[in-house]
Amino acid sequence: MKILTLSIKQKHFDEILAGKKTHEYREIRPTNAKKYITYLCGGKEYKVDEELPEEGEVDLKPIKYDAIKFLTGEYKGKRPYIIVEVKREEVAILTDENGEDIVYEYNGEEYLAAQIDYTLGKVLEKHID
Repeated sequence: MKILTLSIKQKHFDEILAGKKTHEYREIRPTNAKKYITYLCGGKEYKVDEELPEEGEVDLKPIKYDAIKFLTGEYKGKRPYIIVEVKREEVAILTDENGEDIVYEYNGEEYLAAQIDYTLGKVLEKHID
């Protein structure tokens, strides 16, 4: 089973446990992209954007996870966690109110604002002290 580990606030942790929160959204940035996506260009898949060819249309492909392990609490000792099934994952390019792609700059390079949306399923395991 392929599991993604994420930290979340207690409020959201409790909402997932109660079945009220059914989606988890994360912003995709150059510093975390390899955890969430791969790049498709010219029929080939690339793990990091530095490997991409200069020319060609690029699509973002979400990395498939079977479940997400959500941790909450302080970053010390044993932290409460739940492991939740992932039903679906989808990547969206973010746009402004005019429908234009939002572009940010990081280390002198431009990148498109994007987020990943995980549709959550049932709680598979929980450890709460």
